[in-house]
Amino acid sequence: MGTTAEAARVVAVGRDDEHRFSKPVVDEVTLVTGWGIEGDAHAGTTVQHRSRVARDPSQPNLRQVHLLHAEVFDEVARSGHRVAPGDMGENVTTRGVDLLGLPTGTLLHLGDDACVRVTGLRNPCQQINDFEPGLLRAVLGRAEDGSVERKGGVMAVVVTGGVVRAGDLIRVELPAGERQPLVPV
Repeated sequence: MGTTAEAARVVAVGRDDEHRFSKPVVDEVTLVTGWGIEGDAHAGTTVQHRSRVARDPSQPNLRQVHLLHAEVFDEVARSGHRVAPGDMGENVTTRGVDLLGLPTGTLLHLGDDACVRVTGLRNPCQQINDFEPGLLRAVLGRAEDGSVERKGGVMAVVVTGGVVRAGDLIRVELPAGERQPLVPV
């Protein structure tokens, strides 16, 4: 996966006003500062993910926007899985940026106006196997050093609102200071 700004693009965008696993692909989404994606069930200032709401509904929502790299579709296809944009519940499908290699706090400028701050990794769960049996194993594995590898994308919060569409450029702005690795949020 490349990390050059010229190659990084939005492949697709999706949203769903209900809590379903997959999100329908739409022509455009509107990001709202501090809220998330207009019309999406996971938008809000406090947690919206059902299991997290059950534990503590007052937690800040660090999962306003789910971004997933389309390169993972290519990878899981080699093991026989067919996954398309929106299938794994992402709001923004990207290509050309190594989302999983970014540090916490990275700003992703999407299109002309929108900007999100990466808060952490999506932790793949059993719902992925419910969508397609065996897919969880393909997106959750072990690295050579024995550490857990999570390939389910990254979560972010909206810093600057705007409209995002397929084809929009993505510009990566790394945070200053010591690199903080991504952890599940």
